[in-house]
Amino acid sequence: MKQVLSAVFLLMLFQTGFSQEKNSSYEQQINAWHAKRIEDLKAPNGWVNLAGLFWLKQGKNSFGSASSNDIVFSNSDMPAKAGSFMLEGTTVTWISETGVTVLEKDSVITKAVIFQQGNFRVPFLALNHFRWNIIQRDDKIGIRFRDLKSPALAKFTDIPRYPVDSNWRVSAYLEEAPNAFVSITNVLGQTNQQNTPGKLVFTINNQTYRLDALEESPGELFIIFGDATSGKETYPAGRFMYVKKPAHGATTIVDFNKAFNPPCAFSEFATCPLPPKQNILSIAIKAGERYEAINN
Repeated sequence: MKQVLSAVFLLMLFQTGFSQEKNSSYEQQINAWHAKRIEDLKAPNGWVNLAGLFWLKQGKNSFGSASSNDIVFSNSDMPAKAGSFMLEGTTVTWISETGVTVLEKDSVITKAVIFQQGNFRVPFLALNHFRWNIIQRDDKIGIRFRDLKSPALAKFTDIPRYPVDSNWRVSAYLEEAPNAFVSITNVLGQTNQQNTPGKLVFTINNQTYRLDALEESPGELFIIFGDATSGKETYPAGRFMYVKKPAHGATTIVDFNKAFNPPCAFSEFATCPLPPKQNILSIAIKAGERYEAINN
């Protein structure tokens, strides 16, 4: 009898140890994901270095540090007159001011078309430690401007988050909806109809929830959601997640420990989409990134 009890006790110890090791490994994975997220946000193409968003008018848009320009960026390293953006319809041409060196990769640009609707290649232009590219939001075309020496980069060190908890890693299936669309509104107030492959369906505490999914890349779903923590402990306008798209009839994992803040949480110069009302959950999702201390 003692031998049987000892065997049971040893098995329990083994299972406990295995569970602890598994949880530790999972936490390490999430911590590594979080560290990469910080790195990406501070990268040259990240969100922390955004220093301006300038919408263009038709015709000439002069650019530089002098107040006489149509678009002014006041900085001692920015020439008084750097050049001009010519917007004709939906085509943008950059023209450098004489004596100003603007680069596209390693090539000096004096005059070049840098944006055409339907052309997926949108080059980054460089002047000193400044970078910019063109973005389009419906009928608005503008300059997304970056400063690689932005003071915000030194101030930004981390993102507050909830403790890693594997209980917020839940199984889900895709409730497919062929040829369906969902209305997505951004912070500019623009609303677009976007394709959705369907809703992710999952259960938390015996309660079933659904989230409309967007398909931004093959095999991956993009989720924009809010919950009962939004505006209290997490970003007011909701959070984002990526989820592996399940095969037909199969399941996937929704990991709320990887719920992350939208770019608008880090910069006023982002144009983030907002969660559709059906994606605002009644439950408090106490997992993933928080918000309350980011800008303090």
